Amino acid sequence: MSYALTILWHERSRFLPAIFAVAFSALLIALQCGLLLGLLAFTSLPIDHSSADIWVSNRDVESIALSHPIPEAWRLRLDEQPEVVQTESLLFGFGSWHRSDSGSAETCCIVGTRLEEGSLGVLRDLTPQMRERLTEPGAVVVDESERSKLGIRKGVGEVAEVSNRRVRIVGLVHGISSTTAPFVFCSLETARLLLPVFEANPAQTMYVLARCRSSAEAAAVVARLRRSYPDMAVFTSTEFSRRTRTYWLIRSKAGTAMACTVVLALLVGLVVTSQTLYAATAASLREYAVLDALGIPRQRLVGLVLSKSFWIGVVGVCMALPVSLGLAEAARLLETKVLLPHWVLAGSAALTMGMALLSGVAALRSLRLVEPVSLLR
Repeated sequence: MSYALTILWHERSRFLPAIFAVAFSALLIALQCGLLLGLLAFTSLPIDHSSADIWVSNRDVESIALSHPIPEAWRLRLDEQPEVVQTESLLFGFGSWHRSDSGSAETCCIVGTRLEEGSLGVLRDLTPQMRERLTEPGAVVVDESERSKLGIRKGVGEVAEVSNRRVRIVGLVHGISSTTAPFVFCSLETARLLLPVFEANPAQTMYVLARCRSSAEAAAVVARLRRSYPDMAVFTSTEFSRRTRTYWLIRSKAGTAMACTVVLALLVGLVVTSQTLYAATAASLREYAVLDALGIPRQRLVGLVLSKSFWIGVVGVCMALPVSLGLAEAARLLETKVLLPHWVLAGSAALTMGMALLSGVAALRSLRLVEPVSLLR
C-alpha cells in the first residue's frame, strides 16, 4: 500500500486523469440520485408536512394525487379504535387557476384542511396568522416560487379565479412547490367551493386522517383496519409517502433516466480509469520487470496495480463528496431540492470504488508483457 502511494505521489501527473474520472463519476452519481430524491419528495409534500399518523383512502389509490372520493362516515371506523385520539378529513383535487395577467389557465392541486391548532392535515409551514386568514371564504395560500407560474404579481392580497370561483391570496410559503401542478392550500369550506365534486356531495371526502396516542401504535391500527375493512386502503404516513414516491418513480420514467445516467457515469469512469492505469502500467514495464527479476511474486505485482486503483478510487471519492454537498447547497439556494442522505453518499462511494477496482483488474492485462529478459535489450 505504501509503495503504491509513493508511486502515485511521484507520478501524480500521470494518474491525475484517472483520479478526475473517478471523482466525476462519484459526483455525477451522487447528484443524480440526490436530484431524483428531491424531485420525488415534492410529490409527497402534503403527506410529509402533515401531523397525521394514518391516512385512509379508496382501495385503488396509488399516490396522493390519484385517488377517488370516499364516504366521510369512514371517520367513525377510525374513531372506534382505542389508540386513535383524533380524526379529520382532507380534500385533495385538481382545479383550473386562471391567471389574472394573461387570462390563460393553469392546472393546480387544491388541498383543503382544517385550520385549528393541532389540525392533522394542515401544513406545519403555515403560521397562525395564515391559518386565521384562511378561515375567510375564498382565501388561499401558495408557494412563493409558484408566483410566475400562476401569474401572481403583487403577492398577498391579489385576487384570482379558480374553477370559476374568486379567490384571494392571503399568504405565501416557501419550499412547498410542486414538480407538476402548483399546490393551493385552503380551508375545507373553500376547497368544497373550488372542487365541484365535493360541493355536490358534501358527505364525501378524499382522505380521512387520524392521529394515535403514540406514533408507534399506528402500524398495529393500520393492520387491524385492513383486516376489518377490506373496502378501504389504510396506510401509515410513512407507507403512503413511500407509495406516492414509488409510483412517480416508476410511472414517470424518472428512475430509468436516473439509472441510465448512473450507468453512463460508471462507464466513463471505468473506461478512462482503466485506460489510464493500463497506460501507466505499460509505461512502467521495465520497473515491473526489475521487480520480477528480483524474485517478487507476480501476485505482489498484481496487488500493486490493484492498490493503485484502490487509492485512485479513495482520492477521487474524497474529492467528489465535498463538491457534491456544496453543489446541493447551491441548488437549495436556487430553490431546487437535492437530497443527499448518508446512504446515497455511501452508495455512490461504494459504486465508484467498485468501478475503480474493476478498472485495476482490466489494467492487469498489461502485466502479461512483463519479462525480465526485456532488461537486456
